[in-house]
Amino acid sequence: MKITMLPDAEPRPRHVAIGTFDGVHLGHQAVIDHADTVLTFDPHPLTVLRPEAAPKLISTFSLRRDVIDGLGVEELVVIPFDEAFSHLGPDEFVREILVERLGARKVSIGENFHFGARAKGTPRLLAKQAEFETRLVSMIEIDGEPVSSTRIRGQVERGEMVAARRCLGAPFMVEGTVVEGDRRGRELGFPTANLFPGKNLVTPASGIYAAFADGVPAAVNVGYRPTFENDLGLLIEVHLIGREEDLYGRTLRVAFVERLRGEERFERVEDLVAQIGLDIENAKRACAAFTERPPANR
Repeated sequence: MKITMLPDAEPRPRHVAIGTFDGVHLGHQAVIDHADTVLTFDPHPLTVLRPEAAPKLISTFSLRRDVIDGLGVEELVVIPFDEAFSHLGPDEFVREILVERLGARKVSIGENFHFGARAKGTPRLLAKQAEFETRLVSMIEIDGEPVSSTRIRGQVERGEMVAARRCLGAPFMVEGTVVEGDRRGRELGFPTANLFPGKNLVTPASGIYAAFADGVPAAVNVGYRPTFENDLGLLIEVHLIGREEDLYGRTLRVAFVERLRGEERFERVEDLVAQIGLDIENAKRACAAFTERPPANR
């Protein structure tokens, strides 16, 4: 998939899917379906327009990019969203971006998509354009509720990984650079790769999870490690089952399968070690069960 910043895009007949696409969930995938070009924004518009109201993001740009790539899109066109761009009116957005810059012949959007200065651009305005056909995609529902980024953020924050996976079409993922911790896991016999979650990203509820890290089954602790005194803050500790190597400085992707239990404080280290052993076995079983019925995407 070719990645193009908007100023460098060249016009050609395109089927353009437009959206922020945070998480690239099933609803987003329906909008993108059959499009050869995805037009998106980076950073998230609300981080520029109303930082205090900006949501925590489900996915980093690189994760979003790779999921879109997996959908068979030919080109990802990125609008560097800044205050100057936010003043572009809806009519100018249609004429300057969609028609003149991209050469759109078909445009796909979700039914709640708005664009242009003060979000005054509506699906109805797009549908009135003679230069291209507009494809309006209805929201997808699961269990009678619309699939949305807001819904998925809540599921992740509550540790509801199975529910989030149903809406995403794949496991919720985090990525980050492995950093050095206090080596407590190694001392206990269970070395971990440590990630500090980005403050602008949604973080799973504290607890123990079954997951895959770089495709390897893993037991993951998200939390503050209440058994030990430390000032590391919220940490994601990933124990790759059956694999031990130096991962410091590497980017690690973690795909959460399910939450196994909440975070607990243990009075004795021996009890903690015994519980970690059980957690690893439970994680192995959950990962094995998951690979027997993997989702179609990611």
